[in-house]
Amino acid sequence: MQYPLPIAHLIDSFMKLPGIGEKTATRLAFYVMDMPEGDVKEFSEALVDVKQKLTTCSVCGNITEHDPCEICTNPNRDRSTIMVVEEPKDVMAFENMGEYNGLYHVLHGVLSPMDGIGPEEINIKSLIVRLQKNDAAKEVILALNSTPEGESTSMYISRLIKPAGIKVTRLAAGLAVGSDIEYANLITLKRAVQGRTEL
Repeated sequence: MQYPLPIAHLIDSFMKLPGIGEKTATRLAFYVMDMPEGDVKEFSEALVDVKQKLTTCSVCGNITEHDPCEICTNPNRDRSTIMVVEEPKDVMAFENMGEYNGLYHVLHGVLSPMDGIGPEEINIKSLIVRLQKNDAAKEVILALNSTPEGESTSMYISRLIKPAGIKVTRLAAGLAVGSDIEYANLITLKRAVQGRTEL
């Protein structure tokens, strides 16, 4: 027996999310069916708002409601350091730590030739342009995940930046190889930032 079309569509929609298989998608779809109508409307509005009300900061590449974002326009931020991260969620991890007061640059991915992702597919070019325009930048902190792709991306960016005389550092040990920044606890992130090393 097949599910009624609205449930089948909802199951298919949930299955498009990462890590959600058919069983979990089915359970979520039936959970939504049992939710109060007001909660379902709120949920659907939140999904639409994420697509319609957010944009990418033209300066750093972070997600924002206003362009440029609050971090880039904040006069109290340390403009001498720019931390390069893979994804917007990494910015939030460092902001929640409360120890870093510089600027950010979001790559939206890492180099992965096997997957067809080269320098043109991620936000590297705008970083170089940004550094050329920003005389205040003295240090670039490469805060990429400790994966083979993250490491090769760090080395690639380091080679591009070093000739300009800008100090290039990376996060210190404390982040395990193969781990994602978003899952690291605040103490680990704090030690990693404080013990960064020059490349």
